[in-house]
Amino acid sequence: MNDTLNTTQLGKQTPLPQSPDEAQLDYVPNPRSGTTYLVRFAAPEFTSLCPVTGQPDFAHLVIDYAPAQTIVESKSLKLFLGSFRNHNGFHEDVTVGIGQRLVDEMQPQWLRIGGYWYPRGGIPIDVFWQSGPPPEGLWVPDQGVPGYRGRG
Repeated sequence: MNDTLNTTQLGKQTPLPQSPDEAQLDYVPNPRSGTTYLVRFAAPEFTSLCPVTGQPDFAHLVIDYAPAQTIVESKSLKLFLGSFRNHNGFHEDVTVGIGQRLVDEMQPQWLRIGGYWYPRGGIPIDVFWQSGPPPEGLWVPDQGVPGYRGRG
């Protein structure tokens, strides 16, 4: 199947990339091209490293997008997100950078990302970015991550 979809990782043993720059995202044709719909990916155990202390930071990421001609292949997205475990970056840079890379490469109709970061120094930091206004008629549900109360 992956040969016909022209993916590099699907159906293959693929090691975790050492950095986001090394990670390759695969895209496949949108099976419902011409239809406006929303795709959601939730990564409740996302990690990266603090650029100052090198200590791990944890977040619950929610990525919503309305595909255009392609969709992101989920295994490649999982490996891309996993590559951040060795990456030093501030919450804002990491969250917005993920969204911008997906938009630059996939060129969806619309994308938003919510980064719900667990407390660092007693302060949770939430970072939100979107590519523009959502398409008319797109159902955009709440991301479903409550304000910090143990992030349960």
